[in-house]
Amino acid sequence: MAAGAKTARPSWHRSSIGTVGAIGGLYVAQSVLGGLTWVGLPAVLREQGTDLSTIGLVSLIALPWALKFLWAPAVERYRLPHHGGDRSALVVLAGIAVVVVSLGILGALPAAGLPWIFALLSIAALATATVDIACDGYAVQNLSKASQGWGNTAQVGGAYLGSAIGAGLFLVLVDRGGWALGTWTVAALVALLSLPFLLHARTARFTGERTHLPSLKAALKRPEIRRGLLVAGVYILAQKTSFNMVAPYLIDRGVSLATVGLLSGTASIVLGIAGSFAGGWCVRRFGVRPVLALALLPQALALGFLSLSAFTEAIPVWMIAGTALMATSGVMAFGFVALYTQFMRWSDPRQAGVDFTLFQCMDGLVSLGGGAAAGFLAQHLGYDNFFAAAAMLALLAVPAVAVATQGGTGAAPGAPRPA
Repeated sequence: MAAGAKTARPSWHRSSIGTVGAIGGLYVAQSVLGGLTWVGLPAVLREQGTDLSTIGLVSLIALPWALKFLWAPAVERYRLPHHGGDRSALVVLAGIAVVVVSLGILGALPAAGLPWIFALLSIAALATATVDIACDGYAVQNLSKASQGWGNTAQVGGAYLGSAIGAGLFLVLVDRGGWALGTWTVAALVALLSLPFLLHARTARFTGERTHLPSLKAALKRPEIRRGLLVAGVYILAQKTSFNMVAPYLIDRGVSLATVGLLSGTASIVLGIAGSFAGGWCVRRFGVRPVLALALLPQALALGFLSLSAFTEAIPVWMIAGTALMATSGVMAFGFVALYTQFMRWSDPRQAGVDFTLFQCMDGLVSLGGGAAAGFLAQHLGYDNFFAAAAMLALLAVPAVAVATQGGTGAAPGAPRPA
């Protein structure tokens, strides 16, 4: 890291509760759109008879999340200028405006217009990816090490809450009131949930001079970043490979669109928030490394059960749905709190938007490739073999993650965080 850099510090006291609440609301807002895109949309398309291979292409909408490291340094340099105040609120305001307009146009178009759906949701994904750079950087800067656990609980819990709303409420509204009602409601929620961050971040005042220039080169020079990218790739591949195929599988087992929406909503909220709080407590109690490994074991068991359920029709649908929700909500949230806590500790506060973005881009790249492959594999191998392979992958990831994180969970050297 560059030595002797002056770091801008808040010139006034910032409440940890206020900061956690502000970033939590924005994480929920971003994830509402994600829930619509990666859970709600596949279910709607499947009910309309779209084949699984096409549904798998929905993962390509995540391309901006995989590539946002390319413009993260520019965003960070604008957000943290050499002189002057933090511009996080301006970045977020512009991005959210693009999302709301895109969803407004999308709701006015027919749900069967796949090219338009993909194009508009890709624009919205580009905007939210840019917003996320600013939000993550703001979080790492303003959360003390003591409050990181709450910050990551808000991040992961907010992600599941938003995804549950975006998937569950969206599907129920589409089923009861149509495509336009569901899409426009999501647009309104994104705008409302972003307000706490905009109000909180716009009042930030900084003194001093920033001499560190955020860059990818500075990030990739650090061994913590390179190790983190390896951990992210292995862990995301094991946890998310089967995610996009869960809702289509339930639809194919005879579960109605509204029921999938209700389960994805209510159950995901409860399990996701419970898993994130449990993960936060376990990280503080036992550390990051054991929690990362522990979360993969129940994930493998759940995927093995889904494989068995696809092989025989003797297993009740309610058991299948419950297991699927536990794997994609509670267990995943539990592990991701540990993963994001480590990412935050490895990030330099002087360019946190760049460092944290690199980790998330690995998430996006693996999710993109794995999601597209998942649709192809499920289509040609069948659900039973597909879920069995995903379970084996989760088991193999346990020793890989344990070795990769051994002795590498310390804090990143760099500018001090708020006390």
